[in-house]
Amino acid sequence: MLRTLKRSVLVPALALAATATALVVAAEPADAAVISVRVKGSLPARTGAANWFGQTRTIKNNQKVTVTCRVSGQYLRGNVRRTAQWDRTAAGDYISHAYVSGNPKLPVCAPPAAPATTPAAAPTTAPTTAPAVPMGPTGTMTNEQFLAASIPAAQQSQRDTQVPTSVTLAQAILESGWGRSALSANDRNFFGMKCFNNATGAYASGCKSYSTQECNAQGLCSTTVATFRTYNSAADSFRDHGASLKSLSRYAAAFNYTKDPNQFIAEVHKGGYATDPLYTTKVVALMAKYNLYQYDLA
Repeated sequence: MLRTLKRSVLVPALALAATATALVVAAEPADAAVISVRVKGSLPARTGAANWFGQTRTIKNNQKVTVTCRVSGQYLRGNVRRTAQWDRTAAGDYISHAYVSGNPKLPVCAPPAAPATTPAAAPTTAPTTAPAVPMGPTGTMTNEQFLAASIPAAQQSQRDTQVPTSVTLAQAILESGWGRSALSANDRNFFGMKCFNNATGAYASGCKSYSTQECNAQGLCSTTVATFRTYNSAADSFRDHGASLKSLSRYAAAFNYTKDPNQFIAEVHKGGYATDPLYTTKVVALMAKYNLYQYDLA
């Protein structure tokens, strides 16, 4: 695995905004799209359906709030349930459904209406193409942005392969140096996945040589050159990581511990994922430091 990672100063990861808050749902009115809920404890409302969006206000203890529809967003473990549902309030901001008592039936929020346009004169020059929105992490993000962008792909990997989200996130951080290593920034390989005999697997687009650190059984490390997989997208890198762990027999023991991320990565390490003798310790330290366990699916 890639060892020449640029170590950057780690900043605190995203924490749950309301760790001891619950919402009590009032009697459901006839119109299921307008439901009053009551806050039990204080709860931040946000501009979007995730904890990394800006906070608009704090809903105070016992304060009533009206919710109108639901959207899919960041998966959270609340003190009521684990869910990716967020409820949009009548004010237009969002609260996590993980903190709502009961289970009111809310309709799916309609997508925002397209802005009205007025006729314009034909352009005299060819229009430029709008820049693409990055799907998944990139090498130009802050640590906080990198984590936020990685969570959806890591959680989808857990749904597909049972690899714990916390393990995938910690490995991506460690292997890619928060997305800033040359391998991840240039070739979207966030897990140091190698090409063996020029085999790219089902998801990689090619192979490229990079310098890397390899360690022997005595823990002595040296610089060498290895061939690594390249990808067309970050999503393909995350898919390949989960699929490889799931399909390769040397990692089979790890899947006895899908509910125990610390032991899962220890078994992956034993299976030969990395030669660094401290690899398990480093991955577990990242999971603990940034509480990446909170993103694991039930």
